[in-house]
Amino acid sequence: MRGYGAPPSTGTASAPSLALVRAWAAGVLALAVTEYVQMTVVHDHLVGPRGVGSFGAALALVHLPNLVCVVLATWAAARAHPEPWREMPLRHALAGCAVPAAAQVLTLSLRWDRAGFTTSAFWMSTAVALAGCAVGMLLDAWREGRE
Repeated sequence: MRGYGAPPSTGTASAPSLALVRAWAAGVLALAVTEYVQMTVVHDHLVGPRGVGSFGAALALVHLPNLVCVVLATWAAARAHPEPWREMPLRHALAGCAVPAAAQVLTLSLRWDRAGFTTSAFWMSTAVALAGCAVGMLLDAWREGRE
């Protein structure tokens, strides 16, 4: 007999962990594909090796495409997170936002010389990661409500 509000038994103790791994795998795949497209289409052809010259160009050619990548990765991870664990808000947010958060930490640690705490690149990329996660989770909630 299970308690009220508890997820149904799946027969294995590792099922909640596997649900997270499944969501993270979908998020990694979506982020890798979208970032590859962004780098080969937008960055290589429009930005170039010298970078961008202004804040507006950085916003349009770097940060907004990154926002789309993070939104799609978060949404894919959240959609891949199966029932009944979707009903647990903290676990569902962890499933959806862990991959973009880990990618942000990895990117900042690899480029710390150019993205220290005092640079606009740090703050813009952090804002993009937070906004992308929020929009991705909102898209998932909107889609869930329509089903």
